[in-house]
Amino acid sequence: MYQVLYRKWRPRCFADVVGQPQVTVTLQNELMAGRVAHAYLFTGSRGTGKTTCAKILAKAVNCLNPQDGDPCGECEICRAADGGSLMDIVEIDAASNNGVDNIRTLREEANFTPASAKYRVYIIDEVHMLSVGAFNALLKTLEEPPPHVIFILATTEVHKLPATILSRCQRFDFRRIPPEEIADRLDYVARQEGASIDREAAFLLARLADGALRDALSLLDQCLGRSHTVTEAVVNETAGLAGRDHLFDFAEFVRQQDAASALELIARLHEGSKDMARLCEELSSHYRGLMLIKTTKSARNLLAVPEEEYLRLESQALVIPLTTVLHCLDTLQEALEKMGRGADRRTEMEMAAIRLCSPELDASAAALLRRVEALERGAPRRQPSVQPSAAPPAPSQGPAPSPAEPQPAAPVPTEGKAASAASMAELTKNAVPLDSWPEILQIMKGYSATISAAFTGSSAYVSGDYVLIDAPREMAFELLRKSSQRGKMRDAIQQVTGRVYKLGPYRRPEEQEAQQEDPLLQLAGRAREAGIAVTEKQST
Repeated sequence: MYQVLYRKWRPRCFADVVGQPQVTVTLQNELMAGRVAHAYLFTGSRGTGKTTCAKILAKAVNCLNPQDGDPCGECEICRAADGGSLMDIVEIDAASNNGVDNIRTLREEANFTPASAKYRVYIIDEVHMLSVGAFNALLKTLEEPPPHVIFILATTEVHKLPATILSRCQRFDFRRIPPEEIADRLDYVARQEGASIDREAAFLLARLADGALRDALSLLDQCLGRSHTVTEAVVNETAGLAGRDHLFDFAEFVRQQDAASALELIARLHEGSKDMARLCEELSSHYRGLMLIKTTKSARNLLAVPEEEYLRLESQALVIPLTTVLHCLDTLQEALEKMGRGADRRTEMEMAAIRLCSPELDASAAALLRRVEALERGAPRRQPSVQPSAAPPAPSQGPAPSPAEPQPAAPVPTEGKAASAASMAELTKNAVPLDSWPEILQIMKGYSATISAAFTGSSAYVSGDYVLIDAPREMAFELLRKSSQRGKMRDAIQQVTGRVYKLGPYRRPEEQEAQQEDPLLQLAGRAREAGIAVTEKQST
């Protein structure tokens, strides 16, 4: 009979356990020193090795020829334990044996000496499922068991255990296994099974498993059923990650506040037998990805999606404000809770879509914040100048700024060329990177494709009241000399940062040193800065 991978490749000794050195090393040292406790508590999320370590520990304390704290795997005790015929290792499922009578029976059996091993070991899985009466019946035996009895309790919800139980056990916490270690294990298992797995596919499976090696092996088992060469495309098809365009479409409809298109999308999915609760969960996961991308420097390791989908998420995150993302998460979670309480799922999903596309219909705090931000983004950036009704003034030698119009700030200080260069060098010295620069360029793309292309590959820095721009093309600075393009750049910066900045060029330290050494380069740099300043003055 075929044996699934997570059972076939279950570790037989502590050295084979993946990603839990804080547990395995301590247990090995205790066994080698002969410091065997009477009660252990293993806690942690699913698939991290709790039951596996409990079985290894049960074998190790009874092994006839232990080797550095590990069971030998060859003696009659180890073979009987592996075959499931050793009567002195008892596994109990507390989910189905959670009554007082079950614990009383266990207490009576514990008084008998082991049949063939040194210790009688009771492994109680999902111990948090025991009733209050069962916990009380277990207390005395757990505190002072017979000398030949060892209890190993395993649970995923340690907060449900009474403090009286916790204080009587030696506790070990199992962590989620890092993706790198899961990927290495998957590669090893695939090779042993005569198959191959790409590194990208292994990492995708590891991220989907969310730190649970058992889940990763189960997914690998499904993938091997489809192909013996596991690629990222095979994982996408097996795990159901393909065909998720409807999530991006829904988010785009919400951004455009197109309720009709969102409702039509829900209708098509419903006709295709899509469960509305599942759709709500998928949308919540989608908006969670957008939230992580907008709030962290790199969310790649936090999101279990293919590389192509991650790039699409990054692109969509640039154009959707964070307040909209949070409003969508709140609304979808609320709709999911109502679905769980028996409300009509399609109706709840449609109501949620309408509220998301029409935030003025939602009275929640998240919707209010979204509406306020929309007003701020749509508000005019400058007050229009008041034109007098009198006759036009006589022509003058140079343009004179209107007293009613505020003067736009020059990109660099203008108190003489020497002062300008020194001040700009000081600004560059104190500059820090502007992390939201890609989002600003995305907004500029909507204003002008030309200026967006000119600033491709550029970066920006903040220093005081200035945004200093480092662009690889001289055309970018030529465009900034135009007042219309400069104004659009300021508007985009204000739209993202909420603050009005002055603009200026970023001079790298090596460029400053070269200009100090070469008078011609220094003169050229001053001329370029002065040219931008003069152009800005003339535009006012």
